[in-house]
Amino acid sequence: MDIQPLHTKIDKTIQVNAGVIVLENSIGFPRDESNLYLIGSDRNIIWKAEKPDASTFFSRVKLNEDGKTFSAYTIHGHACELELKTGKLISFTSIQ
Repeated sequence: MDIQPLHTKIDKTIQVNAGVIVLENSIGFPRDESNLYLIGSDRNIIWKAEKPDASTFFSRVKLNEDGKTFSAYTIHGHACELELKTGKLISFTSIQ
């Protein structure tokens, strides 16, 4: 599927059953939005990942082996675990 970025450029995509997880570059991305989101096969946004802090952006993402969660890291030093189905935060820690 050819995916167009919302605001900047796409740094990483991960194909999952529900669609494609997209991580956009944080430089120039609107602060009040999440730069990590899931696009469905109909090209609509299914969810935008919940951020642990409103002023941060995601910088890395990877699927977890359980198939139900994924891990993401932020530019402000948060290590996050999120639900794959909803993009909601399950937990996070600061790794500074």
